[in-house]
Amino acid sequence: MRPTRRRLRDLRRAEVAIGALILAIPAGAAAVSAGQAQSAAPPPTAALPAHLQASHVRFGRKVVLTGTASAADAGRTAELEFASVGQRAWSPLASATIGSNGAFRVSAQARHSGMLRVLDASANASTAVPAAGDPGALSPTVQRIIVTPVFQLHPQAVTALAGSTVHVRGRLLPGVSGRRIRLEARSESSWHTVATASTGGRGGFDLRYVPSASGTQTLRVRFAGDGLNSHAGTAAGEVTTFQTAVASWYDDAGGTACGFHAYFGVANRSLPCGTKVTIGYGGHTVTATVDDRGPYVGGRDWDLNQNSAAALGFDGVGTVWTSS
Repeated sequence: MRPTRRRLRDLRRAEVAIGALILAIPAGAAAVSAGQAQSAAPPPTAALPAHLQASHVRFGRKVVLTGTASAADAGRTAELEFASVGQRAWSPLASATIGSNGAFRVSAQARHSGMLRVLDASANASTAVPAAGDPGALSPTVQRIIVTPVFQLHPQAVTALAGSTVHVRGRLLPGVSGRRIRLEARSESSWHTVATASTGGRGGFDLRYVPSASGTQTLRVRFAGDGLNSHAGTAAGEVTTFQTAVASWYDDAGGTACGFHAYFGVANRSLPCGTKVTIGYGGHTVTATVDDRGPYVGGRDWDLNQNSAAALGFDGVGTVWTSS
């Protein structure tokens, strides 16, 4: 009987040892799994929340985004990417290194309106972006930028004879062909279109305007905007249109029909007293004021006083250009 009891005790000891081993296995396995999970932690989020300093910029100026990532990302690369409105493909614009405190600042020039985002360039990012009209297209990591095009044009004062062509030339940047440009003239309190033209490959345009009446008009050029850039406009100077007329001159040492003497005076039969008129002759111009009535000689429209005639180098009777 003793050997049998000894064998039973041995069997019980073995069962206890096996049970302890079985109980020990899950704890070890859990420790291994935890270690594996820690070593296989997901990479930092690819998209970095960033603040866009200005959502509207003129072409040629930089868009600037700033933000703060984790301090653990110090030394990594923050990459600024752009996608055109309605498009899903992103393209890189610029990059910057994340600072020791996690802060970053990245800037670049944007040619067109579209979407911006900043990525941790070391992490994997999706290459797709919601279309501009999709709900949720904008988020802390995807923002809209609107780029206003710029006119390259020098406003100037232009003189022209009624019926001749006035050219207003310039460029709209960024240069894109086929953009419609309007030339507008101000008449009293409103603007109206007097000419249109399309841009060439580098954004150049030539607006041709034929004034039909004498006088001075303020001009401006306008672009209505498209899918690439917003609307824009700029002053284009003014055009003074002349007509030809026959003039003479006289010495206004006596009284005048208007009751006052203008230094550069001119007589006219119908224009109100005080009317300003620009007169051109022999390459010279003078702005005179109607201060008298006349001339009353057939075929003549103006009578210049001695000062106006001297400023123009005018003598006797001749043909002049007038703005009224």
